[in-house]
Amino acid sequence: LCARNCGINRYERAGYCGMGAELLAGRAALHYWEEPIISGKEGSGAVFFTGCSLRCVFCQNYNLAHCLEGGNNSSKALTTQRLSEDFLRLQEEGANNINLVTGTHYVPHIAKAIEKAKNAGLEIPVLYNTGTYDNVETVKILDGLVDIYLPDLKYVDKSISGRYSKAKDYFEVATAAIAEMYRQVGKPKFVVKKIGTRNYVSLKSEEIKENEKLDNDQEILLQKGVVIRHMMLPGALLDSKRIVKYVADTYGDNVYMSLMCQYTPLHENLKDYPEIDKKVSRKRYERLVDYAIELGIKNAFIQSQEAVSESFIPAFDGTGI
Repeated sequence: LCARNCGINRYERAGYCGMGAELLAGRAALHYWEEPIISGKEGSGAVFFTGCSLRCVFCQNYNLAHCLEGGNNSSKALTTQRLSEDFLRLQEEGANNINLVTGTHYVPHIAKAIEKAKNAGLEIPVLYNTGTYDNVETVKILDGLVDIYLPDLKYVDKSISGRYSKAKDYFEVATAAIAEMYRQVGKPKFVVKKIGTRNYVSLKSEEIKENEKLDNDQEILLQKGVVIRHMMLPGALLDSKRIVKYVADTYGDNVYMSLMCQYTPLHENLKDYPEIDKKVSRKRYERLVDYAIELGIKNAFIQSQEAVSESFIPAFDGTGI
């Protein structure tokens, strides 16, 4: 499923992702802190899965991704039937989409749950939110089931991806996976939604900036497309620029970019990585944003410094599971 290709029979023991055959999740609830075209004002229906094939040392969801019990992780087991029911519950609660967070190692389970939910009345878009160490064949399993892809593009430099994620081939793996994601869903498609209802009006991508004067009870939401995320790391401006250049050259404005400065150092996990045990310099982040503007990128999101806080990390306490 992931590019670790560990070959472990997870019915017998845990794989590199830390998980066995059973599907575990730490939270299934409305989440308000994604990009505006995803969360909107009523939230994204986020399911945070336990375990991860990357297990980055700086992970913002460390306890959940690294399968550490206690603390900020009270994971629970789910069947595909129960997961599909959670999707429907989140839709009923007003979620703008179903947001599958770090589910690479569970894709076969997830695909079955999506199919069950759609057969039972799931109508809102399904979003796959990944660190992007997915094999292309794994992404193909989701073809026709996922409407929106939200992949990270973390690194270009092999020495950086090797040090922080033990994945020197990360860039090659991630870019191949993103290419397959784009093949499936194509250019972005939007709707204008009346808040508190399921009343939608389709909106072309080029109309977004022309349609800024919305009523107070309306919002623009993404229904189909790819949003490539990059969270800048301390001291890695050059690598971040290489990522922005790659996306601009490869996709132009056919995808959205999300340039994030929300990196929050969790000090207890970074004792062996002092070079990233600090926040991202605001000046360096602004230089990255300026570079994106110089390249002519128009479809992008940027963040304010207020996004740097542990208060934005959800409680993985089993809510909604």
